[in-house]
Amino acid sequence: MCGIVGIVGKVPVNQALYDGLIVLQHRGQDAAGIVTLDNNTLRLRKANGLVKDVFEPRHMQRLAGNIGIGHVRYPTAGSASTAEAQPFYVNSPFGIALAHNGNLTNSHLLKEDIFSVARRHVNTTSDSEVLLNVLAHELHNSGVMALQPEHIFRAVANVHRKVKGAYAVVALIIGHGLLAFRDPNGIRPLVMGKRETELGTEYMVASESVALDADGFTVLRDISPGEAVYITEQGELHSFQCAENPSYTPCIFEYVYFARPDSTIDNISVYASRVAMGTMLGHKIKREWAHLDIDVVIPIPETSNDAALQIATELGLPYRQGYVKNRYIGRTFIMPGQEARKKSVKRKLNAIKQEFKGKNVLLVDDSIVRGTTSQQIIDMAREAGAKKVYFASAAPEVRFPNVYGIDMPSANDLIAHGHDVDSICKIIGADGLIFQSLPDLIEAVRQGNPEIKRFETSVFDGHYVTNDIDQDYLNRLDQMRSDDAKARLNEAMATNLETYNEG
Repeated sequence: MCGIVGIVGKVPVNQALYDGLIVLQHRGQDAAGIVTLDNNTLRLRKANGLVKDVFEPRHMQRLAGNIGIGHVRYPTAGSASTAEAQPFYVNSPFGIALAHNGNLTNSHLLKEDIFSVARRHVNTTSDSEVLLNVLAHELHNSGVMALQPEHIFRAVANVHRKVKGAYAVVALIIGHGLLAFRDPNGIRPLVMGKRETELGTEYMVASESVALDADGFTVLRDISPGEAVYITEQGELHSFQCAENPSYTPCIFEYVYFARPDSTIDNISVYASRVAMGTMLGHKIKREWAHLDIDVVIPIPETSNDAALQIATELGLPYRQGYVKNRYIGRTFIMPGQEARKKSVKRKLNAIKQEFKGKNVLLVDDSIVRGTTSQQIIDMAREAGAKKVYFASAAPEVRFPNVYGIDMPSANDLIAHGHDVDSICKIIGADGLIFQSLPDLIEAVRQGNPEIKRFETSVFDGHYVTNDIDQDYLNRLDQMRSDDAKARLNEAMATNLETYNEG
């Protein structure tokens, strides 16, 4: 999961891009990058680290220009080395820079095709570089020097025909402008806004509406599945539906965990959806756990706070903040490596003992993936003096790997794979465990936009909306996602980079 922004302004956009990335930092803490376009020259700064550490004043001063794109990276199936940081760039045609959120499910086939047909070399393991070269080849095939909107939209339509998976994209084309488009299923989010100034209208696209809010842009609408938006350097806005059979199936895990609560995605308030999740789960707890003597409801901060508060309201129980979060520790879910995740839990959370001592507590989390974090949190509650520890998940059991940009492990590493609720409860050490049902989760999110009939829910039900996922693909993904494989890949990339620098 990554965050992307793009701005076509009337004044320099470096600070606005930086500010947009700062509020999207939750979507990726591994690397950050910005490219601006100034006098037909791309100016790039990207590196591993948080936004505030990657961009020093000297870097910001060099990022001149009134148009640019930015990216925060969260490593998925690829490497976590600096070479994988985005945006990526190619010289031909025109000069194109691109940033991407999502994951291509046929990138290995595309990479072969790019080399054998287009004679293009991909230098990293990143599918974003593959996507860039596919787009570049299609723009090259237009055969014109001055691209018109119809040429760009035809190229995107051909990208849709070739590329499978999830992708929200922003790209700069030298001499032309900014291009943004979304996969035909709309799995990954992309929203567009505008800002009126004395010099004219400025446009911005981003992964979440909160980035537009931070920069003073008014949300216009979400970019539709399969749609492309092209904004010229002069600020002329063009849009076109480039997919033959688009289908609105956004990723439901955005609402469960990834997105900020103050964002609106696909016309659905993330905050309101999490409150509704609490309402649904509260009703289920009342039906199935009426016999339990629960004293207090405590959230696992922070994505479960809104659901937990609503559960407490539904049950007529006190709501307490029993854990204090260290805000200087990254999100454990998106940390590369299981050992890093384990070590970070106790550094990230500390229990307020008086909220647990002698009480039967109901802990609420947004989801349970590997189960390691849940087990440690329950242990902390018992160490703080809790008599009984019950656990509620605002999402259903995560039983299947994600292939659309979320680095969930192989099925064998998911705690719910091959285990029923009672078994999971014993493994994590809870006195009781309850999960949200998938129909209730879907209904909770759909309340914000009933026009969306289906969500991407593959981690819960194993149904992959792109219809191209088989066991061979999952086996390959498993090999790439193992912590050992990532460590070997990062070491190889670092060695190659060191050799290059020495040469």
